Amino acid sequence: MIEHKKAYLLIGGNVGNQLQNLQKAAELIAALCGPILASSSIYQTAAWGLTEQPDFLNQVLIVSTSLEPDVLMQTLLLIEEKMGRVRTVKFGPRTIDLDILLINDLIINSPLLTIPHPALPTRRFALIPLTEVADGLIHPLSKKTIAQLLTECHDALVVQKYTVPTS
Repeated sequence: MIEHKKAYLLIGGNVGNQLQNLQKAAELIAALCGPILASSSIYQTAAWGLTEQPDFLNQVLIVSTSLEPDVLMQTLLLIEEKMGRVRTVKFGPRTIDLDILLINDLIINSPLLTIPHPALPTRRFALIPLTEVADGLIHPLSKKTIAQLLTECHDALVVQKYTVPTS
């Protein structure tokens, strides 16, 4: 029997039609990786790292996947490429960015993949939407809940729920 794992993904971007890009990424993830079990609200976030660029829209998706973690990561990289992502500047503007935050309680350190995402405890733009859909989830390294990690996070970046403009 194929084992299904829950993958907690952070999707985001700040180039082009951001809402359309998030929707397209979610559709491709559902088609290529597995069904989406839950999705957070969309959050608007100031750029992290390289701050002189447009705000990002971010969202967390919980995906039920039978893919092995490295295959999941390779599939997400292919989706980024298919959606026009070009890696030129670290932390630079991008049409779409797909990150694996957690997969069940797995701990992985490989050349392709580090799970849990090493920066998760220090980034509000990932913790806030993750808390919305999985606040009681235990971080496998710190043994703290996602809600606890958010409470302890020192990141001062502004993260706010995005209101979809009505036409």
